[in-house]
Amino acid sequence: MLPGLSEPSTADFDGAQIASSDVNQMKNRMQALGLLDRSFKAATDEELATAIEALDDDHREGLESFVDALTPDALRAGVKAGRIDGGMEAIAAVLTDLCLADCITELGDHADSPSTAQLQDVLPGVVERHGVAVSRIMLASTVAGEAPASAIIRDLLKSDELVALPKVDEITIAPLIDTQKRSAEEQAAMKAKRAEAKAAKKEAERARKAQSAAARHRA
Repeated sequence: MLPGLSEPSTADFDGAQIASSDVNQMKNRMQALGLLDRSFKAATDEELATAIEALDDDHREGLESFVDALTPDALRAGVKAGRIDGGMEAIAAVLTDLCLADCITELGDHADSPSTAQLQDVLPGVVERHGVAVSRIMLASTVAGEAPASAIIRDLLKSDELVALPKVDEITIAPLIDTQKRSAEEQAAMKAKRAEAKAAKKEAERARKAQSAAARHRA
């Protein structure tokens, strides 16, 4: 052994593995958000307007918490502003809640961890009832939400004939922001909006689990 050098300890290896795992998790997270961002960009204004019109009063009220107006342009602006703070995911959860509930019902006992074949079996009906744009956003939202079937759904959004997203250069959402450029008021507003997005995401997940349980009970 060279002078001044010592063998790395087990703790060194463990620390390196943890750091590597954290980096991979962050990378996967950014890729998932990029996929969700792409699903919104792939939707036409007409498709987004139709999706907004299909919402009931409760969902409209929820959407208004994250956008300035119930229009395609305002929705896109909300998505852009909410890429990092959770707003984009909250918008997706509200916009696709009915579509997700429909998909869960159709999957029945397989809703928690469906296979590729099971998803491909129910997606044509889901797309027919809710449109391809909302169905894509719904699927991308489940990937961002780290659903058990995320890897399968990611592949469907890449290569499935029915729901594959248009080919573009891969989008990743930068995780670093210079928060020092924001005023104290802006930081407080951002924190409040992040809390709202987290609460909306939690509620959407609770509803998804309840719908899944109800579907299994009916089966």
